[in-house]
Amino acid sequence: MSRALLIVDVQNDFTEGGALAVDGGDAVASAVSAFLAAHATEYDVIIASRDWHDAEGDNGGHFGEAPDYVDTWPVHCVAGTPGADYDPLLVTDAVTHHVHKGQGRPAYSMFEGATETGDTVGAILTAAGVLEADVVGIATDHCVRASALDAVAHGVRVRILTDLIAGVAPGPSAAALAELAHAGAVLVESDSA
Repeated sequence: MSRALLIVDVQNDFTEGGALAVDGGDAVASAVSAFLAAHATEYDVIIASRDWHDAEGDNGGHFGEAPDYVDTWPVHCVAGTPGADYDPLLVTDAVTHHVHKGQGRPAYSMFEGATETGDTVGAILTAAGVLEADVVGIATDHCVRASALDAVAHGVRVRILTDLIAGVAPGPSAAALAELAHAGAVLVESDSA
């Protein structure tokens, strides 16, 4: 039985000082790195995703001049810019697959992205025989939520490592975790994972 670690969008634009900064983003980057240093060998697959939006256009309505922070957002994580880079506190040496998502359209779940060779997260998990996945990253109430729900839908037993995530807002983050638990995900801290 294979296990995966899914690291969602730990990028400069989502951590302190970024275009869509999430409080605690840098702390998540550091904590995920420490977790990887101690536990990377326990995973058969480690997938990290990044928003990777086009510099031109509104990316399918994802970027808005007057963003509502629900469906439209300020410009962020443009491919090849520092904002799209991984947070420097995230050590990615153990990552086995890097996934880009967005690329001209809205995309919240890492399952909507692909590697540079075109492999999707679903295909990677299936090929590796992954039946269990731990999910960490940013932001609890958006891309972590969407990625974890898609992992559940893919038939994987999902655990959310609650001390290795950060959300935009407390209310929506709590609602997202409740929704994930209702969908079958298990909420645990990384030290009991």
